[in-house]
Amino acid sequence: MNDIKSGETGPEVAIRTRELNLWYGTFQALFDVDLDIRQGIITSMIGPSGCGKSTFLRSVNRINDRLGYVRMTGSIDVLGQNIVEPGVEIVQVRKQVGMVFQRPNPLPISIRDNVLFGYRLHTPRGDYRKSDEDSVVEKALREVLLWDQVKDRLDSKATALSLEEQQKLCIARLLPVKPGVLLMDEPCSALDPRGTEAVEELIWELRGEYTILIVTHNMAQARRASDECIFMLMGKVVEHTDTGDMFVTPQHQETADYIEGRYG
Repeated sequence: MNDIKSGETGPEVAIRTRELNLWYGTFQALFDVDLDIRQGIITSMIGPSGCGKSTFLRSVNRINDRLGYVRMTGSIDVLGQNIVEPGVEIVQVRKQVGMVFQRPNPLPISIRDNVLFGYRLHTPRGDYRKSDEDSVVEKALREVLLWDQVKDRLDSKATALSLEEQQKLCIARLLPVKPGVLLMDEPCSALDPRGTEAVEELIWELRGEYTILIVTHNMAQARRASDECIFMLMGKVVEHTDTGDMFVTPQHQETADYIEGRYG
């Protein structure tokens, strides 16, 4: 399969799901999820624990494929390609759909080699030039606002960085392969307020060049750091609208109850 490109979903939709259902064994976690997530903006996904937010993210990245007891129906289009149809190569999906997890997971190698890991893996042998490595590393680290802090210690172990720096590095590791979509599963949950502010600033800097879907339990974060917001409850999408509208004038009582802290 070639790289996923914009196509049938149109230039303004990065992720489109239709009648997406998912089961863990006999337990159904997603129910007929229909979503159009616009390209080039930040969309937050909120809802109580166990409502299906992380399951949705892991479906878009096809991480759930690793679990033999998962069954799924429906379609997931990413940049115009149904990524769950037969013949789609997972390696190409993950090249276009980067994933950032709750806790930073840098590889136990140097900062430089972390940044180059995906680039070395995904760049065709005929196109790879070792002379490009320095510029690839610098560009990625500058994009995540980390270059000035680490430029003099690129050969140091990445695991020695602060949690905030590690999370920025994990994002930087995705960028050299030029993904279209960045999925972030509570990327600030392990960070202190200062680190949270720094990563939110980074996410906003990346807005426009990447489509970003972020799962968060932090209502204030969803409100200040996203353009649109999706509220999920018990595996179903209750509401998907402009973030400001959702927090000021939610259309459903369940949304208002959750935002106001009545449950979840």
